[in-house]
Amino acid sequence: MVPASDRVTDPAKNPEKNPEKNPARTSVWLDRRTPSRTRRTESPAGLDLTRITEASVRLLDAEGLAKFSMRRLAAELDVTAMSLYWYVDTKDDLLELALDSVYAEIAPPREDTDWRERLRELARTYRELIVRHIWISPLAGTFLNIGPNSVLFSSAVMDVIRATGLPLERQTGALSAVFQFVYGFGTVEGHFKARCDATGLTQDAYHRHAMGTIRAQPHLRAIVESSDDLMAARGGDTVEEMRERDFDFALDLLIAGIETMCERTGSPTTAAHRGQQPQ
Repeated sequence: MVPASDRVTDPAKNPEKNPEKNPARTSVWLDRRTPSRTRRTESPAGLDLTRITEASVRLLDAEGLAKFSMRRLAAELDVTAMSLYWYVDTKDDLLELALDSVYAEIAPPREDTDWRERLRELARTYRELIVRHIWISPLAGTFLNIGPNSVLFSSAVMDVIRATGLPLERQTGALSAVFQFVYGFGTVEGHFKARCDATGLTQDAYHRHAMGTIRAQPHLRAIVESSDDLMAARGGDTVEEMRERDFDFALDLLIAGIETMCERTGSPTTAAHRGQQPQ
């Protein structure tokens, strides 16, 4: 749910021969060309777009975005790199397809619950998605996010925001407050988890090691010690427990903010939830 950034292009670099630099081609979902007969003959048996997309997700999960390439993907599928171009024009096409495919992991919220619970459910599942597939963080801000699974998620989010009763002109602000918070929270959490995994340490062991290293530096020790009482009051015996407390409380603050804004505008949904009559 992060707005797509504008793609910078250079028309002087022959956009017809370089689709990634073509400003008219904004999404794989808007430019699905029929392969030529020449490319069709290069398609190996058993290879299709679904299999290619699934392999892309596996590679991105295992090796990260920086190492992802058409050659590496072709080796994973045991085909030639040219075979992949029968299905897609660029690596960006594959990244956009992979991004949309993982949005299918977000189940729609239950329709028989209050908007607050639906919002919490969507926020938690979106956060879990980002942590599970940390490579989607930069991609979500790169592409238009108009694939079928992404659209379903966006529609579910908009349905919940509408159910809050906020005036139309304030709904996008509420959406940004909640889901850009979740995006940032999940991105930081995902990177921390990935770093711990790379060192072979648990998150708790890595945290203890990092804090011990910081305390050993005289110019940093005072900063850490001044926040000891804050960390103690935070609660939780493990890094994950502390993080869960922070996430839940921050989400509660955002929901309380939405409720407050609804009360200011006399929203009937908030008044009914609290057993009050709208003013």
